[in-house]
Amino acid sequence: MNEPVITPELVAKHGITPEEYENILKILGRVPTYTELGIFSVMWSEHCSYKNTKPLLKTFPTRSDRIMVGAGEENAGIIDIGDNLAIAFKMESHNHPSAVEPFQGAATGVGGIIRDIFTMGARPICAMNSLRFGELQSPEVRRLFRGVVGGIAHYGNCFGIPTIAGEVCFDASYEGNPLVNAFCLGVLRHEQIARGAAKGIGNPVFYVGPATGRDGLAGAAFASQDLTEASAEQQRGAVQVGDPFMEKLVMEACLELLAAKDAVAGIQDMGAAGLTCSTCETAARAGTGIEIELSKVPQRATGMTPYEIMLSESQERMLIIVNKGHEAEVQRIFDKWDLPWSEIGVVTDTGRMVVRNHGEVVADIPAAKIANDSPVYHRESKEPEYLNDVRAFQISSVQDTTTATQDLEALLAVPTIASKNWVYRQYDHQVRDGSVVCPGSDAAVVRIKADSLPMLSEGQSETVPAGTEKYIAMAVDGNGTYVYLDPYEGSKTVVAECARNLACTGAIPLGSTDNLNFGNPHHPELFYQLKESVRGLAEACDVFGAPVTGGNVSLYNQNPHGAIDPTPTIAIVGLVEKKEHITTQWFKDEGDVIILLGEAVDEGDPNLGLGGSAYLQNRKGIKNGTPPRCDLKKEKAVQDATLDCIRAGWVKSAHDCSEGGLAVTLAECCFTKNVALNTPRFTGAQVDLSALKCARKDALLFGETQSRIIVSVSPANADKILAKAKEHSVPAAVIGKVTGSGKDSELSIRLAQETLSWNVSAIYGTWWNAIGSVMDAAAH
Repeated sequence: MNEPVITPELVAKHGITPEEYENILKILGRVPTYTELGIFSVMWSEHCSYKNTKPLLKTFPTRSDRIMVGAGEENAGIIDIGDNLAIAFKMESHNHPSAVEPFQGAATGVGGIIRDIFTMGARPICAMNSLRFGELQSPEVRRLFRGVVGGIAHYGNCFGIPTIAGEVCFDASYEGNPLVNAFCLGVLRHEQIARGAAKGIGNPVFYVGPATGRDGLAGAAFASQDLTEASAEQQRGAVQVGDPFMEKLVMEACLELLAAKDAVAGIQDMGAAGLTCSTCETAARAGTGIEIELSKVPQRATGMTPYEIMLSESQERMLIIVNKGHEAEVQRIFDKWDLPWSEIGVVTDTGRMVVRNHGEVVADIPAAKIANDSPVYHRESKEPEYLNDVRAFQISSVQDTTTATQDLEALLAVPTIASKNWVYRQYDHQVRDGSVVCPGSDAAVVRIKADSLPMLSEGQSETVPAGTEKYIAMAVDGNGTYVYLDPYEGSKTVVAECARNLACTGAIPLGSTDNLNFGNPHHPELFYQLKESVRGLAEACDVFGAPVTGGNVSLYNQNPHGAIDPTPTIAIVGLVEKKEHITTQWFKDEGDVIILLGEAVDEGDPNLGLGGSAYLQNRKGIKNGTPPRCDLKKEKAVQDATLDCIRAGWVKSAHDCSEGGLAVTLAECCFTKNVALNTPRFTGAQVDLSALKCARKDALLFGETQSRIIVSVSPANADKILAKAKEHSVPAAVIGKVTGSGKDSELSIRLAQETLSWNVSAIYGTWWNAIGSVMDAAAH
């Protein structure tokens, strides 16, 4: 084979530093082969090794009595939900691929995260996503947006999994570098947990799934470098092509094989770094070695080199370590599902990953050295200078609003705040009949029922009590602007808001998964953002009892004009103990009392909750000011009080107060219920804020002071709610009542000097159509 000569230029092209190359020479005791260089390149990339972030990630809380598989142990974390049931969940990014090929980049992001779940032995039952784009006025942003949403819809709908919740944000900082974070959750019995370890010396190693092609070559390395126009064009081949129908077959075959008694010793999907990652990681986890023969790997293209076969990220492929003597079972099951399979290797006792091609050794590396012992860097951190301007900003320099009525209408049309129905109507969010609360409320709720579970082994008796049903709530949140303006406080707020969404739904947090989307860690100012953000995330996850079970780090998110806003996204999964506790955000009945839990305005905040707010950005054109403070103790008290009231059966609706402030929250309570397809229910409300003290009208209406929830209750329960709030030391005030429903319904807000009013049907139209009108007009 005519392999390239290893030169300093070739080493640099693989993203390996001279110091790292010296380390490779020491590990091997010789110059690497071209294939070995490629293996080190992907395994020591940030995407696979977390070499720039490992020290930070160790600060996350990762343990609880419920955690069965923790962060970093396997492909996804697993949490006990009682009655011998457990859930597996995780979130990962596909940012760079989606910037280059939005449809396939997003589609294969969904495919990859689904594989992470069924690799654990769990049946995937629902998906979420968190998406960020530049400003919607840009034709290029609309192209990326349309492609990404189309790719997610295509893969999820064809695979047959409900995409049940998510978030979409638009900001100029994501121009040219969209963020596409995909989440999946699955369910299994305790005894069905599968492990990704190459156990059992002499056990055969099987490749199952479609043939390997040249798509996705070195995708992990591509994701670990700055995105430029030149790199995007060059790396179009680093974007994989997905086949959701094939993945469905692979999943069913793998779950059937896992149910075959004692057949599987270990299983791993071929995700980032493909065959390379799956072989060395399974061997490293088990403390064994692995030897494979590439001529036995099914190949889609002719003349593929060992380098290409090892680094390809072709989709829907799995590596299975089979217990010796059970080979025929693998063959029978995969033939039944009409899927390619091949016995490509064996587990050894050498501790080495040995790769042969037609018998010739092309790679021979200690497995643990590439899987676990990647370089670890403690990057320089320096506070960015722009934070001086942020702290110096004073809201008093901005004139108070004189157009509050128009301000609310305008905020409801801001794409980040407006209805995301243009997105989620493309997703099947009810397939499998487990969706209880669909997109459109604070958190989604899915029902775990008998047919949600993977199959049992032949002759095995059911270990889950008959008639058991569980209700799992989930939400995903992020706020790049807050984190940009104050990485520590902003990151605490991201977790607090996500937990608040669950509390409003009646759920207690069980655990979380995160996606850290940041810029180039070699820049001290950008690394400062990451370091401070992780500090805030870790502190908040600990307070809310939501330990991190795993996640993903996506660095080098830069467009040619600079880095994205630092954007940690967090997904929290919770348990609703009883079906009757499930709560939604829209007002229910005429005459119900509206109560504000939490302070109306944080008077101790010099910007009164307006720093970094949607109002300041969109109505004043200012992206500045210290964002609202997040007092975790106060936040926890508000959430606990809300949950106590929901469990007591007193709360009819609950909605967290976030972007756009109190006015936007109240408007959403009036119209977010859809009784049928595109058939909203309009409910009026009379609100009186005249007794609430605040120096500024805009701060009272549109300020984003944290730790606030709007609940509606029957008049008979209003005093009970106020008493419970007092018990938790939570400020609470009756601020109005729900009025009649219908097209003539009005939302009126009385202030000290005036009363504002809006026709609910009219502002609903603005909110509901804001994104669709832009996208549909552009399509014509």
